[in-house]
Amino acid sequence: MRVLVLGSGGREHALAWALRRSAAAQEVICAPGNAGMRGFRRLPVDVSDPAAVVALAREVQPDLVVVGPEEPLARGVVDALTACGVRAFGPSQRASRVESSKAYAKQLLRRARVPQPEHRIFDRAEDALRWVRSQGGRCVVKADGLAAGKGAFVCQDAREAQAALASLMLEGKFGEAGRRVVVEEYLEGEEVSALAFVDGECVVPMVLAQDHKRLLDGDRGPNTGGMGAVAPLPHVPASVAEAIRRHVLEPTARALCEDGAPFRGVLYAGLMLTREGPKVLEFNARFGDPEAQVLLPLLDSDLAGVLLAACEGRLDSVRLRWRSGAAVCVVAAAAGYPDAPAKGQVIEGLEDPSGTDRLVFCAGVEERDGRLVTAGGRVLNAVGLGQDVQAAREATYRVFERVRFDGMHYRTDVGGRVLEAVGAQG
Repeated sequence: MRVLVLGSGGREHALAWALRRSAAAQEVICAPGNAGMRGFRRLPVDVSDPAAVVALAREVQPDLVVVGPEEPLARGVVDALTACGVRAFGPSQRASRVESSKAYAKQLLRRARVPQPEHRIFDRAEDALRWVRSQGGRCVVKADGLAAGKGAFVCQDAREAQAALASLMLEGKFGEAGRRVVVEEYLEGEEVSALAFVDGECVVPMVLAQDHKRLLDGDRGPNTGGMGAVAPLPHVPASVAEAIRRHVLEPTARALCEDGAPFRGVLYAGLMLTREGPKVLEFNARFGDPEAQVLLPLLDSDLAGVLLAACEGRLDSVRLRWRSGAAVCVVAAAAGYPDAPAKGQVIEGLEDPSGTDRLVFCAGVEERDGRLVTAGGRVLNAVGLGQDVQAAREATYRVFERVRFDGMHYRTDVGGRVLEAVGAQG
């Protein structure tokens, strides 16, 4: 089978790596990929242009196209591929609105009676600020549309909320994506990522993961696309994962079917584990980045087989197998990320950074004068595997004994909350 992976980030590198391990995948092609994806055939394409993707598919003749990023989904790439007879893994444009419009997702969850924070949707900054002040000021302000994971502002008071609203609605920080906003109550608890393969109404959950969205240690600094992840979460009881499946993932999948938009792909619920139970903070319509980088190395099932089953409506026959142990991913970012990342810094140590317990997935990387240099904010992902979170964490940070570039920044506390929680349990 020939598989075409669309995208150029660390998530897509991890997908290509996992698919190449599949017995069913004789060839894995990345489009456009990045220069750090050595060993893969790479082809240029604008992944957000449905016509360009269809033209590439007709040239390559893949048996399966796997769409990695959110933008192509929101632009209808899967619809265009399906219309011309190409099998594609990912939701339709209509179904992907669970991510591309937070307002739509909120309304869908309300109809499905899925637990979520108290919230309001606003088209006028003054109306939003008035509601924030009536609620005491502490809140979360979110751009309605896609903002590359950077459109959420956790505000401690009305002054911070006013600044966030002005940035989104008046200054146009994220363009049209921020002209409408969702303002939520501030929730206390632990944040987790629950991902599942879905083929309509059948939901097959993956193990839980935890993202680290803030730029700096101790969950300080601005939100980013994600600075690291860990999986599984040994301190979270199986009963919680079961509650997420029954009360969040399955009702959402059913609601999308009832809405005429059956979801086929990876449904990702970002949740807060509150005293009242799990509540949905957001939905994504694809693998998380960097969650994919820890989930895929732990997956013992044949990934290509699972994706095909989802495309063909056969997930009810799939039972996912997982390797024992844990995985930790740490993102190495460029200086100035997330606002103005520095580019062109030579990356050293990528010649042979991996060991039996270490992997490196590249993201913002390009080749210049025969050398790999930084070309984006999140440059690469160091992934460590181990018998438990502590061992995986140690393996991850050993990658940075070899891999480096000027201005490289990474969090040093990824997985720390999980270790603290496990220790507190005894």
